[in-house]
Amino acid sequence: MGDGGTAAAERTGSGIEVAGSPASGPGVSQTGSTKPPGLRRFHGSATLNATRLSRDVDAIATSVVQHLAGLLDAKVKITLEIEADMPSGAPENVVRTVTENCRTLKFDSQGFEDV
Repeated sequence: MGDGGTAAAERTGSGIEVAGSPASGPGVSQTGSTKPPGLRRFHGSATLNATRLSRDVDAIATSVVQHLAGLLDAKVKITLEIEADMPSGAPENVVRTVTENCRTLKFDSQGFEDV
């Protein structure tokens, strides 16, 4: 790169951009040692497609969570929030099944309401 390596991504010999290339960029001194990072917290939220939940969760786990959880002192917390609007109402058997399953799965909170 013509700017001395200060961009967030570097081009490899194959022309593919790779984030986090070693030994260049902010935080690396002339001797190659790194300064303590300034960014110490990450947060993110994503709206997932209910019909593609497994695929979307897998993509998030491998593309984001794996990188964060792999850091030596990282504490990663993942919270799943579900909102379902049912204009026609929920049948009693669905209410019972979902409530029992949430209890079995040890949800922190759950409930149905009439709005």
